[in-house]
Amino acid sequence: MRSVTADDERDGDEPSGLADLTAFQRDILRLLDRDDHRKGTAIRAGLEAYYGADVNHGRLYPNLDQLVEKGLIEKSERNRRTNDYALTDAARDALARHEAWIDGGAE
Repeated sequence: MRSVTADDERDGDEPSGLADLTAFQRDILRLLDRDDHRKGTAIRAGLEAYYGADVNHGRLYPNLDQLVEKGLIEKSERNRRTNDYALTDAARDALARHEAWIDGGAE
C-alpha cells in the first residue's frame, strides 16, 4: 500500500468528491445533508453542538467558501447580511458514494 501525501488529489481508495476534503468540511456536508438550506450561523450552531466546542468565524466561513469553489455547496443571499448554503447534486452523489465506501459497498 502506498503512502498518501499532501500532494495527492485523492488516495485511490475513496470515491472522488470527498477524498480531498478535511473532516471538518465533510461534517459541514453531512450537516447540510440532514437539513439543507441553512444560514451560516445555523451551520455553526450544528457543528458546535457536535464538537462540544466553539467554531469561530475564521474557521467556518473559509471552509464554506472552499466547498462553494469545489462545487459541493451553493451559496445564495438570504438578505444583505445573511447567506444561505445548500448541497449541490454533486455533493449528494459524493456523500452517497462515501457512505457506500464506509459500509464496504465500494471497492
